[in-house]
Amino acid sequence: MASNLVYVLNGPNLNLLGMREPEIYGSDTLDDIAAMLEDRARDLGLEIDLRQSNHEGHLLDWLHEAQAEGARAVLLNAGALTHTSLALYDAIRSIKTPVIEVHISNPHAREEFRHKSYVGMAAKGSIAGFGPKGYLLALEAAAGL
Repeated sequence: MASNLVYVLNGPNLNLLGMREPEIYGSDTLDDIAAMLEDRARDLGLEIDLRQSNHEGHLLDWLHEAQAEGARAVLLNAGALTHTSLALYDAIRSIKTPVIEVHISNPHAREEFRHKSYVGMAAKGSIAGFGPKGYLLALEAAAGL
């Protein structure tokens, strides 16, 4: 039986949600998203462990930890590291824990440099462009794994 633990990992600048470019990312803060996820996780019989770091190495360590802890899944919004980090790609490929890529905006509708996703190339699936509700969609997907 799969664990009920789902890691929710957030990368660079996501600590600024609610203040950073609200026309793109909306007015919800990361704390708002955490509260929304906690409520839905409870309904699904899941537990979330939400973390944010501006440092790539922390995300790598947490992906490894999710595997070691037997997590059901990882929801990963790697921010701009999505488009640059071969290390995240390798880490996702190196663990058995399914990773679901999440983006608040739709990277394919933005600047061209955002169109390539190393995270997406390694992830089980991707959810983008639905605002903070994308996290809920990803949690639903994780519940079904």
